Amino acid sequence: MAPMKLYMTPGSCSTGIHIILEELEEVFEAHIVNLPAGDHFKPDYVAINPKSTIPTLVRGDGTALTEVPAIAWWLAKTHPRARLWPEDTEEECRVIEAMAHIVGTIHGQGFARIFATSSFTRNPADHAAARELGRDIVVKGFAILNDALETRPYLAGDFSVADPILFYVAFWADKTAIPLPDNLAAHYRRMLARPAVQLVLREEGYNPANLGMPSR
Repeated sequence: MAPMKLYMTPGSCSTGIHIILEELEEVFEAHIVNLPAGDHFKPDYVAINPKSTIPTLVRGDGTALTEVPAIAWWLAKTHPRARLWPEDTEEECRVIEAMAHIVGTIHGQGFARIFATSSFTRNPADHAAARELGRDIVVKGFAILNDALETRPYLAGDFSVADPILFYVAFWADKTAIPLPDNLAAHYRRMLARPAVQLVLREEGYNPANLGMPSR
């Protein structure tokens, strides 16, 4: 069976999936999709992923899987020995809940307004207000996740596929100077200390030593 292929953009949401693959020590090929250049709209990529989104994981049998939570879940369930998915039903629900909130709200409604403002309003006069709303959505989402973490080291207690997904939005917060509440900041620093995370950051062009929010 052919190795998997991850279609990704460095520093994007695909970083979360990249981390999971490295945590699993999975053999895969990385294919860079240049979003500013419009690679995601080119016929060759649209043939793989008609949504023109990233990431896309092409599995060994040639079938493509899209959407961050679906890819994360599939990787966890097909690598049961890694124990990256909780066994308890309540914890499963909470992990799904957290991933949906991170990807759908914090990313899709919050950071998207900051990074892709013109997708929400084409009037330049409204851009500042749209970015401010995006920041408000991110801050509110972080507060909710901060309470969900409480004193646990990871979202499900033990490390799971949800944690690299939380990491990528915390990474964006670090890069855009949005403060993380205490529990999320501790989680972010804990993730930065993981060898797989450091490897991925270096592979994607970042210096882990330059990242990390100090305790308040």
